[in-house]
Amino acid sequence: MAQKSMGAAEWSMLLGLSVLWGGSFLFNGILVHELPLFTIVTARVALAAVALHVIVRVTGQAMPRDRQAWAAFFGMGFLNNVIPFLLIVWGQTHIASGLASILNATTPLFAVVAAHFLTTDEKMTGNRLIGVIVGFAGVALMIGPSVLSSLGSNVLAQLAVLGAAFSYSLAGIFGRRFRRMGLAPIIPAAGQVTASTVLLLPVALFVDHPWTLSMPSTETWTALAGLAVLSTAIAYVLFFRILATAGATNLMLVTFLIPVSAILLGALILGEQLQLKHFIGMAMIAVGLAAIDGRLFAFRKRSVAAE
Repeated sequence: MAQKSMGAAEWSMLLGLSVLWGGSFLFNGILVHELPLFTIVTARVALAAVALHVIVRVTGQAMPRDRQAWAAFFGMGFLNNVIPFLLIVWGQTHIASGLASILNATTPLFAVVAAHFLTTDEKMTGNRLIGVIVGFAGVALMIGPSVLSSLGSNVLAQLAVLGAAFSYSLAGIFGRRFRRMGLAPIIPAAGQVTASTVLLLPVALFVDHPWTLSMPSTETWTALAGLAVLSTAIAYVLFFRILATAGATNLMLVTFLIPVSAILLGALILGEQLQLKHFIGMAMIAVGLAAIDGRLFAFRKRSVAAE
């Protein structure tokens, strides 16, 4: 049974995952100057697959060969990589990245509802729903309310990003089966990106014609390696580890933390300036996470009892 309240280890892994995925914005910012989007996405999962298979072999583990496991890997890759990557890439060609980030942050909202109906141990509670709403408001404030001015235009693109968020929430629930299958986190991580590579490669070849591209620069290769190894390979090992111990709803909270990590990394590495709205938004996200985890209301009850 997935635990409802995360401990220090789970919170540490969730923060680590948000930093790794938040860093992907920095890597992508470099890559888009030289590579088309489908090539970036396919190279990302393909190189991550190579790295993870090397680790699997070095650590003396073995990938399963049965159809059930690989059917699950392809299902997970389809829900967690192929659908959301393609929808987000297409959506961001029509709407601003800030609005896309806010729409993507609806993932925990979808996860709370989907988990309530599709699982027996992650039912919706009042504090979870309140926490998700407060956290989502914090993300919107931190990214900037001005991006909401375009809400309503390019409806199909916005629905595409919302569809990606919904797919992510279903992937979190679908991935719970890997723990029941007794697989170490690195195995479904490797299987998922391998399956995603098989599914995405034909699309990249058809759309981008990568053989016609000029040789990328050293900076681009370095960014691609960081995106594949750090933001994909290592990130998905943490993803499946958190999913196995904390459950799908708690795992999806990482979408609240990714904008925080991206903004802090931008300030530390790129010298971008932090504004008051960023600090207020981060505080709201912290309150929302505490409410979802149950600690905020538990603290309030203890305070009332003490009086």
